[in-house]
Amino acid sequence: MLMLKEIIAEQARLAKAAALKLVAIDTETKNAALLAMAEALEKNSAEILKANAEDVSAAKEKGTRLNFIDRLTLTQDRIAAIAEGVRQTAKLPDPIGKEDFHTTRPNGLKIRRVRVPLGVIGIIYEARPNVTVDAAALCLKSGNACILRGGSEAIKTNKILVNILNAAATSAGIPEHAIEFLKVTDRDAIVTLCRMRKLVDVIIPRGGAGLIMRVVENSTVPVIETGTGVCHIYVDKSADFGIALPVILNAKTSRPSVCNALETLLVHKDIAEDFLPKVAKLLTENKVELRGDELSRKICPEMNAATEEDWSTEYNDLILSIKVVEDLDAAIAHINKYNTQHSDAIITRDADAAKKFQTMVDAATVYVNASTRFTDGFEFGFGAEIGISNQKLHARGPMGLEALTTMKYLIDGEGQTR
Repeated sequence: MLMLKEIIAEQARLAKAAALKLVAIDTETKNAALLAMAEALEKNSAEILKANAEDVSAAKEKGTRLNFIDRLTLTQDRIAAIAEGVRQTAKLPDPIGKEDFHTTRPNGLKIRRVRVPLGVIGIIYEARPNVTVDAAALCLKSGNACILRGGSEAIKTNKILVNILNAAATSAGIPEHAIEFLKVTDRDAIVTLCRMRKLVDVIIPRGGAGLIMRVVENSTVPVIETGTGVCHIYVDKSADFGIALPVILNAKTSRPSVCNALETLLVHKDIAEDFLPKVAKLLTENKVELRGDELSRKICPEMNAATEEDWSTEYNDLILSIKVVEDLDAAIAHINKYNTQHSDAIITRDADAAKKFQTMVDAATVYVNASTRFTDGFEFGFGAEIGISNQKLHARGPMGLEALTTMKYLIDGEGQTR
């Protein structure tokens, strides 16, 4: 344990030193580094895919779930998309130095508030190699050093990615050690990193509920929770079925392993007998297992029975729980009881119902007549995202560049005393 602590502490010290240099790096240098990183990813895609194939093969041998394999797997197209995310980050305005408040006091003091980096950000995540790149790019553009701790399942892929990113970034003028990667796969490394309070400024966990709770419960470093997604769609009595059906299909099946995928469908009782058979047929044709409450199963007996546990479960799989609700208020109450404050949606033609739903549902993102799958930094125009925060302090929803900054007050005087 002592050796592990010393290894991680040394990496944290190096990252801290790099962070102090990054503060002074200009936007042009950061953008040049990002473009070099994107180009290097595409240029070295064969090497990345080779390492990733080894990680995927090992995961399959262990009997890892298919949705986990999907998150782990890289393809040529996915690498191209990751590289494009880095390029989009380079195009975004630099938040550092942005002034969002200024005043001149009666005594002549001129006070400004500007955005500054957080410092050293520790990012702990599971088998999603794209996070390695997204995190490094966003941290670099926002002037932060990062310490990455990916899951052991992606260790070979992540090592290659970090080597490629570091070489490209430093060649473009970024300080060495701005991107640190914990190569140790010991689970104790997570807790050790989370207790480097004097060296690490923020910890951001990305993954399942177990990982997030372990970080939150063990960290002495401030944590920004990025969340599990028990996401809902409520089909109101005035819903247009032509909108509802494709939106539900997209939200559940386009990529069921991600946190913005639909997990629970709520249907107003007045349309249940007409709507449920249609949506059940559509979803079962697309290999979705349906778990319904008692009223849903009376209409569609082929559904499996939903349990109390289903309402709070993030399946990350082709499974959907379905419940018939009395009205809009009942839908809102159910969502606020069981959701994870991530992404929820209403399908309705009633403007008043839409407004009430968006006002009353407690979530980071609330949709009207659209799929929850849009909860994503790239889709929101933020470029690559560091994660989707479902907490209420500091940042909420897709976390782009500004979410990785804090504020500093700059005061200019002429000898004023108090």
